[in-house]
Amino acid sequence: MNLGAFSISLSVKDIDASAQFYATLGFQQISGDISQKWIILKNGECVIGLFEGMFDKNMLTFNPGWDLSGHNTENFDDIRELYKKFISVGLDVSSSSDIRSSGPAYFTLTDPDGNPILFDQHR
Repeated sequence: MNLGAFSISLSVKDIDASAQFYATLGFQQISGDISQKWIILKNGECVIGLFEGMFDKNMLTFNPGWDLSGHNTENFDDIRELYKKFISVGLDVSSSSDIRSSGPAYFTLTDPDGNPILFDQHR
């Protein structure tokens, strides 16, 4: 099972201060729009998303169909297949978009310790 590119999505209080902090650590912006209060940063193989006012908690994020640079991958497990697999083994999906249609979609799970996990397919 291929879950897609992995990153940490951080719920931040001040996107400008957080962006500056992570830039100091060597992260560079690869996607997003700071004026919309979200950016994606990368340092080597580490990817961090900064989101101001969009999420209640930090979360693990998987992006089916993307590599670590946000580029489309040729072969990937579609989010609808992942959803069906997780439901079939008894996992509780917390929320989702219209998972029945094709194209972009998302769903979330919560691990046993209360950590949210976002599966977010953009294609």
